[in-house]
Amino acid sequence: MKKVIATEKAPAAIGPYSQGVRCGDMVFVSGQLPIDPATGAFVGEDIVSQTRQSLTNIRAILESDGLTMANIVKTTVLLKNIGDFGAMNEVYATFFEGACPARAAFEVAALPKDSLIEIEAVAYCGE
Repeated sequence: MKKVIATEKAPAAIGPYSQGVRCGDMVFVSGQLPIDPATGAFVGEDIVSQTRQSLTNIRAILESDGLTMANIVKTTVLLKNIGDFGAMNEVYATFFEGACPARAAFEVAALPKDSLIEIEAVAYCGE
């Protein structure tokens, strides 16, 4: 059974997709841009602030379904510039305690709205 996850504490979808979807014991969180849900605008012009906001959005989506960042088992990080990897990684590390999820990170040609980063996540909510 598929359940759509939506919260006003994260940016609304800007296309034909859901913020998140629960399917059985798995939750799939759509790629999150560094958009402040209160203003609809990007937070900062640097990778540190944009990474923090993208992960804050993921956390809000998970929390709206009773989950935490500890439930994440896999993330994918899309970067406009792979040279930002180190700074992104420092912020990323502050969102996880203990065992970190599996992760892939890629430099891409462009991201929506000329973002510096987009992050998607997969969470496990079973036993």
